[in-house]
Amino acid sequence: MSLNLTEKKEVVAEVSAQVASAQAIVLAEYRGIGVADLTVLRAEARKAGVYLRVLKNTLVRRAVEGTPFSGLSDQMVGPLLFGISSDPVAAAKVLNNFAKANDKFVIKAGAMPNQVMDVAGVQALASTLGREELLAKFARTLNEVPTKFARALAAVRDAKEAA
Repeated sequence: MSLNLTEKKEVVAEVSAQVASAQAIVLAEYRGIGVADLTVLRAEARKAGVYLRVLKNTLVRRAVEGTPFSGLSDQMVGPLLFGISSDPVAAAKVLNNFAKANDKFVIKAGAMPNQVMDVAGVQALASTLGREELLAKFARTLNEVPTKFARALAAVRDAKEAA
């Protein structure tokens, strides 16, 4: 079912709003993937805060026109699924993990603002720590400093009591 002009404008506006706050966009070809598998992928994307849609390439080209992601327009060929996220790593991580489990799902390209990535670039991005993982690691590191200080004071106290 094709969209009328008003619906096309709404889709372009919706995608433009997502692109405006995006830190990463990943394109993947979904040819041959079943509905059940795509439903699982959509659920994972929703959990990770990734905007995931199958869209007409011409509409997405219009949405990214004049943005830092405009270089991605050349890669928009064939039936594509678009993953857009405000976390630079989330879209790459979700789509890359799904591609590992499904041979027919092929990552085509990706982009960060003003930088287009090939498949290897998307996979490298997916292997880095995400925002939540970095925050957890940072919090754990900050928590270790006072703990180590308290242990050192207890050791000094115990040494003085023994002497």
